[in-house]
Amino acid sequence: MTALSRTSAWVLASAALIMALSLGTRHGFGLFLPPMSAEFGWGREVFAFAIALQNLIWGLTQPFAGAIADRFGAARTVVVGGVLYAAGLGLMALADSPWSLSLSAGLLIGVGLSGTSFSVLLGAVGRAVAPEQRSMAMGIASAAGSFGQFAMLPGTLGLLGWLGWSSALLALGLLVALIVPLAGLLKDRPVAAQAHDQTLVEALREASVHPGFWLLALGFFVCGFQLIFIGVHLPAYLVDQHLPATVGTTVLALVGLFNIVGTYAAGWLGGRMSKPRLLTAIYLLRGAVITAFVVLPVSTVTAYAFGIAMGLLWLSTVPLTNGTVATLFGVRNLSMLGGIAFLFHQIGAFLGGWLGGYLYDHTGSYDLVWQLSILLSLMAAALNWPVREQPVARLRDAVAP
Repeated sequence: MTALSRTSAWVLASAALIMALSLGTRHGFGLFLPPMSAEFGWGREVFAFAIALQNLIWGLTQPFAGAIADRFGAARTVVVGGVLYAAGLGLMALADSPWSLSLSAGLLIGVGLSGTSFSVLLGAVGRAVAPEQRSMAMGIASAAGSFGQFAMLPGTLGLLGWLGWSSALLALGLLVALIVPLAGLLKDRPVAAQAHDQTLVEALREASVHPGFWLLALGFFVCGFQLIFIGVHLPAYLVDQHLPATVGTTVLALVGLFNIVGTYAAGWLGGRMSKPRLLTAIYLLRGAVITAFVVLPVSTVTAYAFGIAMGLLWLSTVPLTNGTVATLFGVRNLSMLGGIAFLFHQIGAFLGGWLGGYLYDHTGSYDLVWQLSILLSLMAAALNWPVREQPVARLRDAVAP
C-alpha cells in the first residue's frame, strides 16, 4: 500500500480528532441516566427516550448533512454540527423537564452529531485517499472514534463525581466546541463535478433499485439497535445485578479500548476480503457474545469479558458498510448514500434506546431486549451474506477499455 499524500494525511488526522471528540462525548451519555433520573424523579424511559430521539434525529438529518458535504466539502458541515452539538450540551445541563431534555439531548445534539460523525467524515476520508487505501483509512478514522470513547469515559465519570451532572455537561460542551477550530484543518476537496456526473435524484434512484444497498441498510439497523441499547442501559443493568457503578463505566471504557483494535482490523481485512462476508461474521459473533453474557451468571469478570468482546465487534461494521457502499456506487455521493444507510442504523438505535427503558419500566427487566438483540444478530448475518461487492454498471462501463 502506497503512503498517504500530505493532503490525505491532513484529512485523515482531522477527521480522526473530530470523530474522537464527537463520539467520545456521546459514548458517556449513559452515565447521566441514573443521576438525572434520580434528581427529577423520572423513570428510565424519560432519559432513554431523549437519547433514542437523539439517534433518530441524527439519522434523519444525516443524509442531508452528507449531501451538503458531498457538494461543498465537509469542513462547513462540521462547523455547523460542532456549534449545535456544543449548544445542545449546554442546554442539556439546564434541562429540568422531559421536554427540555428531549430538545437539548434529543434534537440539538442529534443534528450536531449528523455533521460531526461517520458519514460526513468518512465521506471526506474516502474522497481523499486512493481506492486501495480507502477501507484501511476508514478503519483508522473509525478507530480514532473508538479511542475517544475509551479516553473520555473515565474523564466523564471524573467530571460527574467532581462537578455533578449539570456542570459536567457544561465542561463537555466546552470540549466539544474544539471541533469548530479543528474543522479548519479538514482540507476536504469534493470530487470535481463532471458533465456526466449524476444528479442527486439519479444517485438516489440508482441506489433505490440496488438490492445490495437495502440489505446493507437493514443490517445496519441491527447494529444501531444493539449499540445504543448496550451503551445507554448496560451501566444501569449491571447496577441492577448488584455490581458497583464503576464496573459499568469500566465495561464501556473497555468497549472503547478494544473497539480501536476491532475497527482497525476490520478496515485492514476489508481491503483483503469480502466486506459483506466480514459483516456476516461480525453479526454472528455478536449474537454469540450476547448469548453467553445473558446465560452465564453476571459477575465483574463476565462483565469485563463482555466489554472486551463487544469492543472488538462494536464499530467494526462502520468502515465495512461504508466501504461497500463506496465500492458499489463510487465516492461522488458517498456521504449522502452512507447517510441513508446510517438512517437505518439510527432507526434501530432509537428503538434500542427507547425500548430498553420502556420495557424495563413496564416489566422490571431487560430480558426481552437481550433476547431480541440475539435474534436480530441472526437476521443481520442473513441480510449481509448475499451482498456482492461489484460496482454498478455505470462504474464498470466507465473503466472498461
